[in-house]
Amino acid sequence: MDPQELPTHDQFGRRLEDRGVWRQATSLAAAGELTARWLEGESQYQPGTFAPGFDDETRPIASSLAELNRNGLFTKESQPGLRPGPAAQRQYVTGFCSAAAASALIGLSARTELVTVAHAPGESSNAAIPVTLAGTEVTTVLGSSENPVDEEQIRDWADETNDSLALLLADSWYVEVFDPVWGRNDRLLPEVLAALLAVEPG
Repeated sequence: MDPQELPTHDQFGRRLEDRGVWRQATSLAAAGELTARWLEGESQYQPGTFAPGFDDETRPIASSLAELNRNGLFTKESQPGLRPGPAAQRQYVTGFCSAAAASALIGLSARTELVTVAHAPGESSNAAIPVTLAGTEVTTVLGSSENPVDEEQIRDWADETNDSLALLLADSWYVEVFDPVWGRNDRLLPEVLAALLAVEPG
């Protein structure tokens, strides 16, 4: 086959060259840096995101999320707080981190209005905390652990990244931090960043 005919993107439009870099990411810091680059538009591949970029809703908070990723929280999901008409969103961010970072984020629940739900490594838990409403219908909930706790989940992460990172995520804390005030959009991300910056390196 002519090298010029080799595919440059996968079936989701993600750039294969960017995916290749994830094969070398074997730490939370490396995964966080690659996620920050994706949020800054320098990459077209993010594990588990089956599109080359993020949605328009994320654009206003992308730079703040990049900061979190560079300071100890490998983010998985997030949304801004919104109150457009009958719909409503609580701002939240979720991700993988160290035990020390998880402890710092749990501390937010003690000294601020924010709420942190933390899942220990290997923990399988399910809850349903509404964070998105469409009229009276709940469309997004938090409260479930997202650590790859079984063989199939670990394999999925390994396929999207590499074996070492998949196993590391299985042994990491998974946290969900949300603002209980519907529509508020200026409190959560600065507080999460401040908590992460206070964690002693180690």
